[in-house]
Amino acid sequence: MSRITRMHRAWPVAAVAFVALVGAAGFRATPGVLMVPLQDEFGWSRATTSAAVSVNLVLYGLTAPFAAALMDRFGVRRVTALALTLVALGSGLTVFMSASWQLVLCWGVLVGLGTGSMAMVFAATVVNRWFTRHRGLVVGVLTAGGAAGQLVFLPLLAWLVDESGWRSASLTVAGAALVVVPLVVFVLRERPSDVGLLPYGATAEEPAPPPSGDAARRALRALSGAWRTKAFWLLAGGFFICGASTNGLVGTHFIPAAHDHGMHETTAASLLALVGVFDIVGTVASGWLTDRLDSRVLLAWYYALRGLSLLTLPVLFADSPHPSMLVFVIFYGLDWVATVPPTIALAREVFGPSAGTIVFGWVFTAHQLGAAAAAALAGLVRTSLGSYTLAWWGAGVLCLFAAGMSMSIGRPSAERPRVPEPSSA
Repeated sequence: MSRITRMHRAWPVAAVAFVALVGAAGFRATPGVLMVPLQDEFGWSRATTSAAVSVNLVLYGLTAPFAAALMDRFGVRRVTALALTLVALGSGLTVFMSASWQLVLCWGVLVGLGTGSMAMVFAATVVNRWFTRHRGLVVGVLTAGGAAGQLVFLPLLAWLVDESGWRSASLTVAGAALVVVPLVVFVLRERPSDVGLLPYGATAEEPAPPPSGDAARRALRALSGAWRTKAFWLLAGGFFICGASTNGLVGTHFIPAAHDHGMHETTAASLLALVGVFDIVGTVASGWLTDRLDSRVLLAWYYALRGLSLLTLPVLFADSPHPSMLVFVIFYGLDWVATVPPTIALAREVFGPSAGTIVFGWVFTAHQLGAAAAAALAGLVRTSLGSYTLAWWGAGVLCLFAAGMSMSIGRPSAERPRVPEPSSA
């Protein structure tokens, strides 16, 4: 009986998941820091480096729904450990590259597959298995860890680039990813039942879906059931715009855009790191609100406010930070991935607790396709017009559309769509 008073095992599992997400986030931070150094050393244009980032983001998104099914089939620990190893391998091999196709292979393929095998689907899987109470809050903390880790790494990486060159930054990220692997192997557990527990806050164990022998088929079956519904396309469309306006545009091009206006790269990286700090506050708060308020209303507010802020960004750039830019950075940080907890909650609400995780993986694929499109298009805009202004304005308008889409997602009813679960064999 004394065990009842101990900390529930769900919390250490969530802590390791948080560290793993932060560890995997490091390499996703490097494109913005390395664009100018790679251009200086190899002569690669913004369009060329942006294309490599786009491959990364596409694979990052396409891997996510299959990773959710693979975690069900082979276990969270195995998939996560392999994912971190791929991130380390892709980051480490960049120090040997001499041609742009090698940039695509390392940045795009290896790191895209590794980060995509974890991503937000990893957070959703851990939370759905281990928590019944405080789901929204814990999702907020984990997703904030991944997004904030990506941004908080920036000043360190920028400093390393200045002091020792871009290769030292890549090796640092590779080492950070490898250090997390033992924690995942020795601490992370698949389900509460493996250690004789119920999920935190549960009174009865939710039955686990029967294991499928084909993870790809399970992921595709979930998609085939979901894409017939209006709710899926509204969620996916909104998240496409979410990815375009965060990882694809601001995350990739903010530092080069600031550099165009005379700001030092380390200073611009510090501003993005500040976005990451406030992202933690905003996403945790969003998770807390998701447990209490209508997720549709939350999403509409998040997208609308983000759109208005992007419309003002082009006039805020200068050769040094000023109060108006700092206000933008703080506000954008609070809103950076605040959309994730309500989106996960809506996927679970509409499609059910098990299929909802895989469906969210497909919604997240749309997020990364949006990020990839924005990363590539913004690079082309900058190369063609010499300015990012049109890219900022376009993303702002799209966010206003996403606000309207969020409010159009239907509420639960007797007609709730069902995504079929695959048979066990």
